[in-house]
Amino acid sequence: MSMANAPSCGHDHHNHGVAGAALAAELDAAEARCAAADQRLTAPRRRVLELLLEAGQPVKAYDLISSFGGSGPPAKPPTVYRALDFLEKQGFAHRIESLNAYVACRKEADGHAAAFLICDCCGATREIEPKASAEIIAAGEAAGYALTGVTIEAHGLCADCRS
Repeated sequence: MSMANAPSCGHDHHNHGVAGAALAAELDAAEARCAAADQRLTAPRRRVLELLLEAGQPVKAYDLISSFGGSGPPAKPPTVYRALDFLEKQGFAHRIESLNAYVACRKEADGHAAAFLICDCCGATREIEPKASAEIIAAGEAAGYALTGVTIEAHGLCADCRS
């Protein structure tokens, strides 16, 4: 599966995806969170989450569609988009607007604000704790808004691409 923003920057980067027993544990934890919230992690939802976790980086929906069936035929787009919608609503994935891609969220807090550092050279993406989100939520409330989510995206160069 290719990175969402994969220019060739001439050096190797490590995949921070999950595999093996750690992947199985993450999927089991997601299943338990769904059950506790009276939701179902159906087979298509589980497969899309699995692909996101394995990638460890932002992935475009059409890459998920083509990888969905493994060696079999790709999934139909509505199947993957419905799964992504569910995963976002349940806090298992984030959409990175500037890349038009999705990334697994491995934080356990429901409804947390998300902030991403995105490398414009290699596409490496890292989720961080956004300190500014509290100010944005307060400003929204002061303006009469009831915010349901805050996502911050910051672009630049990662340490590997800067060296």
